Amino acid sequence: MWRLASLRRWPRTGGWGRVPIPRAVARVNRLVTNRITGLFAGHAPGFGVIVHRGRRSGRQYRTPVNVFGVAGGYLVALTYGRDSDWVKNVVAGNGCVLEARGRRVRLFDPRIVQDESRQGVPPIVRTILGLLGVTDFLRLTTESTEPDRT
Repeated sequence: MWRLASLRRWPRTGGWGRVPIPRAVARVNRLVTNRITGLFAGHAPGFGVIVHRGRRSGRQYRTPVNVFGVAGGYLVALTYGRDSDWVKNVVAGNGCVLEARGRRVRLFDPRIVQDESRQGVPPIVRTILGLLGVTDFLRLTTESTEPDRT
């Protein structure tokens, strides 16, 4: 089946991997589209804003995402793949804050999951993500499973 996904050589493994949306589009979106999307993403269904800290800079970032509620937490579609800086920041920081539907929710225990059936998202979104070749998601929980260190 033909998909709108691009192929990219993975430098660490020497193999070929799929990147759902090309990096050039990601750069344009970061500079233009994200600023516009950020205006409504925290209030529109299926959208949210991930608030996270840079791994090296410590700077706070706000990234608009496609997000869906699932049992015990949320599922974020990784439309630019698992190597996006914001994904690395959330994983390194062991969580983030999600702004969605006018609420702020602290999320923990980020895990990258691959689901080619896209079962955690609504049917229409499942179809669109399938056309884009998106199979990776970031699973976040609403409660930390780490022991309290106080």
